[in-house]
Amino acid sequence: MENNYLLVHGSFGNPFSNWIPYLRSEIENKNLTVYTPDFPTGVRFQNYDAWSKLLRVYADSNIINENTVIFAHSIAPIFICKFLVQNKIRVKRLVFVCGFNNYFGINEEYDTVNRSMYFENLEEVKKYCDDIICMYSDNDPYVRYESEKEFADTITENQIIFSGGGHLNSESGYTEFKELLKYI
Repeated sequence: MENNYLLVHGSFGNPFSNWIPYLRSEIENKNLTVYTPDFPTGVRFQNYDAWSKLLRVYADSNIINENTVIFAHSIAPIFICKFLVQNKIRVKRLVFVCGFNNYFGINEEYDTVNRSMYFENLEEVKKYCDDIICMYSDNDPYVRYESEKEFADTITENQIIFSGGGHLNSESGYTEFKELLKYI
């Protein structure tokens, strides 16, 4: 069975922001199957339960399986980890961009929507994926470098640090993200 791809946006994001449209297009150009769910955002709408309810539809349809490669940005990596662990779902590869766990201090709105995504047993995600890549930068304006490094160190040795990459989003010039292509 051939791989399928899931691209997951971060807090207050959508599937049409940052590098997600670029990566989706590159995957589609290879005639591969790609999904870009549009998760609820905003202070009253974004939380673990709302996001997992939507992702559960993909899992129940067997769209998320041992042939799935997931690319996730910002809060999405910890959400994906928590979802896989709680639902005991195995996937082929996880590519996490600027992931973090238990980090507060971005601002009140982000802290509010991110809070329910965090969980304590992050290392357990290694039971559900053998190929995890973490990318982050040395000058993220939203999440401390130490928090992104701690997240990555907990789950993989396969880390790529971008010098001056910011939050590796469109604001930092990442509307295209060629580095991700090698993980398709």
